[in-house]
Amino acid sequence: MVRLLGIDPGLRFTGWGIIEADGNRLRHIGDGVIATDSAAPVSERLKVLHDALAALLATHRPAEAAVEETYVNRNGTATLKLGYARGVALLAPALAGIPVTEYGAKSVKLSVVGTGGAAKEQVQMMVRRLLPGASIRRADAADALAVAICHAHHRASRLVYAAARRMA
Repeated sequence: MVRLLGIDPGLRFTGWGIIEADGNRLRHIGDGVIATDSAAPVSERLKVLHDALAALLATHRPAEAAVEETYVNRNGTATLKLGYARGVALLAPALAGIPVTEYGAKSVKLSVVGTGGAAKEQVQMMVRRLLPGASIRRADAADALAVAICHAHHRASRLVYAAARRMA
């Protein structure tokens, strides 16, 4: 059994979700959103994000983390700010000695729903179905859990592939 942290980074709202994976079985541990004050300077917001992620890592002690990759949109400033938050989301687990994997939004949707073009509502519905008992209150937390589920699926596939190679 392995504990996994999924992160959906954002400067205003960063979603997080923690699951345990035991083979194909998944269990919801926790989820939530880290919110920052949009009136505060970016440096303070990044510190809030880092401190909250560090506290989550210390409390839940995941073995691995996964972060959703940044999509580039038309607003360069918004993309840059998202990149700042993503940098913190990658750095916090790395500083704690936890390996971090990155997944694109299409890969996450494909792993959770079965199609890379799934709508947010479809992702949320499948996350609830795959993790019974998860009382997801915000889309950011559902997205973070989806990232964790994606990582669990990819991780399991890599383990099976590695075992098959050893047997060959």
